Amino acid sequence: MGILDKSKMLKDYFEKQQLLANELAAILDFAHEGIVVTDKKGYITMMNEPYAEFLGVKKEEVIGKHVTEIIDGTRLHIVAATGKQEIGDIQRIRGKNIVVMRMPILKNGQVSGAIGKIMFKDPKEVSVLASKITKIEKELNYYKDALGQASSARYSFSNIIGISEKLQESKYLAEKAAHTNSNVLIRGESGTGKELFAHAIHSCSYRSPKPFVKINCAAIPAELLESELFGYEEGAFTGARRGGKIGKFESANGGSIFLDEIGDMPLAMQAKLLRVLQEKEIERVGGVKNIEVDVRIIAATHRNLEEMVEKGEFREDLYYRLNVMNIQIPSLRERPEDIPMIVRHLLEKISEQVGNYVSGISQDAMNRLGQYNWPGNVRELENVLERTIILVDYAGEIKETHLPMYLRKAEKSRFSQQGKDLKEILADAERDAILDCLHQTGGNRSETAKILKISRSSLYERLWKYGIE
Repeated sequence: MGILDKSKMLKDYFEKQQLLANELAAILDFAHEGIVVTDKKGYITMMNEPYAEFLGVKKEEVIGKHVTEIIDGTRLHIVAATGKQEIGDIQRIRGKNIVVMRMPILKNGQVSGAIGKIMFKDPKEVSVLASKITKIEKELNYYKDALGQASSARYSFSNIIGISEKLQESKYLAEKAAHTNSNVLIRGESGTGKELFAHAIHSCSYRSPKPFVKINCAAIPAELLESELFGYEEGAFTGARRGGKIGKFESANGGSIFLDEIGDMPLAMQAKLLRVLQEKEIERVGGVKNIEVDVRIIAATHRNLEEMVEKGEFREDLYYRLNVMNIQIPSLRERPEDIPMIVRHLLEKISEQVGNYVSGISQDAMNRLGQYNWPGNVRELENVLERTIILVDYAGEIKETHLPMYLRKAEKSRFSQQGKDLKEILADAERDAILDCLHQTGGNRSETAKILKISRSSLYERLWKYGIE
């Protein structure tokens, strides 16, 4: 076959491919629904005219751009990365709630991209559909707020992550407490998960079909706490709602009430709470009759109640009434072996919340997380990971340099140096110093070498030695 014949065959082939592409584009434009296609990394390869018209863009100008630059609140890039379809999701685009579907595109069994579709028949109908959804959403939020104070517990013991002996002991006691009707006092530092345990205890108790009501005793002014707990009658005070209002105890009738930060409850209110525990009845503010309540109390505090009892800041009789089942939640620094499990769980949860998929976390970064003391416990860890996930490039890996400076500069905990000889400890210190300098100089290796007062070749040797990219 001659060169001219081959050239003609190639020309015919490319013309056919172009014709097919044009026909596909025409079919997509003819479709009433908005359609967009991306590659595996989330970059737009095709968008039809209805979608471009709805977005107020020219379809030719969006090709090659990342989908997150063009479409508000999209998760199409996540579907392209994970291969998990999402159908009937509500997405807010240009201030309107739209029902969408997102499907992975498979080629030879591998995900090669994703296709997104707005589920409506005609672009002109979108405002009508959006207004209906918005109206329903407002109604739903209204009823959620109305029922929010008498909702079921959201967590069970399976949501408590960790394998450490101390955590397992706390779970064991909590599970035992769940099968009784006794009052429970949960102790632990802020951020350790006391509320999580309270939810789990209610979820596994015979009261689980009934309400689980929570109230933070430290967050409500002392003068309002009584009416919040016990409710009030009409005209009980200036500004009282017409017809009165039931309190948390009545809302929780048959179920459980979670009194968070019980150590911050005023002494006068402690006396009234004691009466409820003894008599199993409450009296509304401004009321004249007693109302029977069947409520199990789960209380929590980070304060030293025994010391407060000695100082007269907490009633001793109330302390003994509450402290039937005492559950101590260990701090995160007391169970460093649980950190990797918690981190993996939080990475998956937070990635979905913020819409930025991360592929994982490096061992160096994980080691640093395990060495930090975590004064804010799991709550602080979750905060650090959310900040870090936002900073990492899409589908990237979390590295030590992504972590906050205060965390990377923190002294290693006593757990991190166990079993290490002097040579290993010095190597850790040298590696940390290099990482700090690289961060200060924005990764400039010449400047890093100057600050450390070593040659560039020596720096490169150490970078290779410690696996620093």
